[in-house]
Amino acid sequence: MTDAIRVAVAFDFAEERWPSMDLVGAMLLENLERFGPPRVQASQVCPPFRRRFTRIPAFGGRATAVNADRVLNRVWFYPRFIHRLHDKFDLFHIVDHSYSQLIHYLPAGRTVVTCHDLDTFQCLLSPNREQRSMVFRAMARQILNGFRRAARIICVSGWTRDQILRHKLVPAERLEVVPNGVGPAFTALHNPTAETELEPLLRSVGSAEIYLLHVGSTLSRKRVDVLLRTFARVHRELSATRLLRVGGPFNDEQLELLSSLGIQDSVTVLPFLTPEALAAVYRRSTLLLLPSEAEGFGLPVIEAMACGTPVLASDIPVLREVGGSAAEYCPVADIDAWTGAVVSLLHERFSCHDKWNSRRQLGIEHASQFTWAANAKRMIAIYAALRS
Repeated sequence: MTDAIRVAVAFDFAEERWPSMDLVGAMLLENLERFGPPRVQASQVCPPFRRRFTRIPAFGGRATAVNADRVLNRVWFYPRFIHRLHDKFDLFHIVDHSYSQLIHYLPAGRTVVTCHDLDTFQCLLSPNREQRSMVFRAMARQILNGFRRAARIICVSGWTRDQILRHKLVPAERLEVVPNGVGPAFTALHNPTAETELEPLLRSVGSAEIYLLHVGSTLSRKRVDVLLRTFARVHRELSATRLLRVGGPFNDEQLELLSSLGIQDSVTVLPFLTPEALAAVYRRSTLLLLPSEAEGFGLPVIEAMACGTPVLASDIPVLREVGGSAAEYCPVADIDAWTGAVVSLLHERFSCHDKWNSRRQLGIEHASQFTWAANAKRMIAIYAALRS
């Protein structure tokens, strides 16, 4: 095949603020055209986000208006935009499975979807555990029905693939495991420009000897409650510690817990950061904590390792799959175990320099296995198979 494969890479609306989805799309787009044959011409597609309900001052409160605009753009404007692109591309790649409603407006046999986890579908798969409104369930069903029609589902981990198979959503022959990669910004090398960008954000924090870091959203499965309770105990024992969070503000319940634990003055929430600034935060931090009870991949694990920052994560299959022997693990929600592990690692950091440096080097080497170049090469092979 000598002619290029024209691929439309369907991005999320930037206004929805899912940095990990934006990163996956950007890295895919950046790397697809670097490898071949066959040659790939990749184009980002996404319509402008149109605001309708947020322009109405009295429309049910700000949060309701924002959510109404999100639904309108997802189920009305985006589908009609992408439907008009039918004949302009050979293949369509939706980088976020929660946008799979678009497949109803595309040739399903020429559509690929990257699946990061099954969160979007939990209200249908486990209705007793995930109770949602009738409107939300209807939208989730439309997304799931589109998802099941895709020619190929790209699973970011073997765990994600296994969950799809367990729920019998898609046959095994249409599933491919293609892990995420580590972006070029995430390196252990000092970046003066990134440090300069970060400095104003940390100026109010003051100088801390030990930064513990959490990167991720405040969804319930992230177990921010475990993070805060663990930090409170560690801080009582090691007062030089400070907790940094990247990934949006705490919700009301988490703010109440923060206050009741008396640690609000020792916790700093940073805004969404550029990859370069986030990498600088990883390098500045002593240890990454990831206490999630469920993940689809766990990108912060390999990002932190690539920056030379050791990782303590929940002992769940997907994080074992991604972190391997380079990370340390604790049982989900076991505050005593988490506290003991953090304190032990911090003592190692300051008392056993050789062991700590070996731990950092092991993480760097492990993270080097995850590249966006390898991801793109696998995707090109999948595109070629669909095109043939």
